[in-house]
Amino acid sequence: MTMLVDSHCHLDFPDFEKDRDALVARARAAGVGLMVTISTKFSQADKIIALSEQYEDVLCSVGTHPHEAGAETTVSGDIIAAKATHAKVIGIGETGLDYFYEHSEKEKQKQSFIAHIEASRLTQLPLIVHARDADTDTAQILENEMAIGTYPGLIHCFTAGPELARRALDMGFYISISGIATFKNAQNLRDVIKTIPLDRLLVETDAPYLAPMPHRGKRNEPSFVSHTAARLAELFDISAEDFATQTTQNFFRLFTKANKPV
Repeated sequence: MTMLVDSHCHLDFPDFEKDRDALVARARAAGVGLMVTISTKFSQADKIIALSEQYEDVLCSVGTHPHEAGAETTVSGDIIAAKATHAKVIGIGETGLDYFYEHSEKEKQKQSFIAHIEASRLTQLPLIVHARDADTDTAQILENEMAIGTYPGLIHCFTAGPELARRALDMGFYISISGIATFKNAQNLRDVIKTIPLDRLLVETDAPYLAPMPHRGKRNEPSFVSHTAARLAELFDISAEDFATQTTQNFFRLFTKANKPV
């Protein structure tokens, strides 16, 4: 079985408290060789790291989701970078902008976003970007900061239009696709995905959210990334094995701190 990577999930969420060990076992059985559990609150970074230490095939990030940018104590890029020195931490975020819900003020989101970019620049760990209804500001901030100094990154759970995809790719970013791409009403998204080079794609679950078909509406989990990968393989007219091989290679090319399983 060709290995898949779930590049973005939230194993620390209460949804998984009762069956986390079984969930990780199911992921392994489905061919998911690595899972990255993503931080949404920097104040809980130690909890995320401790969770990743419990499982050989779980890695993590540190950062604050834009929803939490107002509530979380503002931290500087160097403080985030210092926490990212832990061996299990392979990325910065998730960070970015969310103007759909706007749970935090836009200005607070932007300040937090820029601090995370600084941390990515300092560590050269990939920036994990959340962008919803904020394509223009997201691209502008990323480009402005890239002009100051380069850093790696990806747009996670991509649902945006072709403009953000193009600008992100032009900066050397990767793009990660979630189960949304399997939904029947997501043809516009699939049309954009087909324009993305195969060597820039990653796959993810964003579990416990956004379960792919045929599990839509249920709690998502890392093993379900195989359904998203299979649908995307069809989209690109390649075998599921080739798609898994390509996206896994892409993951390790971007997340250079991640250790490949023996």
